[in-house]
Amino acid sequence: MRVVATYLALIGGIAGLPAAGLAGQSMSAAEFDAYTRGKTFYYGRDGSAYGGEEYLDNRRVRWSFLDGQCQDGRWYEESGNICFTYEHLDEPQCWSFERGARGLVARFESDPSRLELYEVEQSAEPLHCLGPDVGA
Repeated sequence: MRVVATYLALIGGIAGLPAAGLAGQSMSAAEFDAYTRGKTFYYGRDGSAYGGEEYLDNRRVRWSFLDGQCQDGRWYEESGNICFTYEHLDEPQCWSFERGARGLVARFESDPSRLELYEVEQSAEPLHCLGPDVGA
């Protein structure tokens, strides 16, 4: 009985971890495209909402920090990473993506601190984006 209780406690602890703790191998561009295209993903970091990205056809994307402001961009594969370019950023943002037990795990490869995000939710709905300078 004690073994069962310990096992259940361990499983409960793992279930509370972000998907990053159970990540697998990096996804190829084809795997990433098949998994994300036509969907909106919401990402978390350290238990808090971080942002959302809408994955469109032809490797187009729309990113938001969930503040109503959105940036359009594109993605491509480079050196095994998925790199994003956005309309108001000069440098590409390169990430490695893995399938974890509870969804995507994204690691920012363009920075030595390696920011790590995890999939919180998927949706078929587009991101909520306000028009340019709304309320200004």
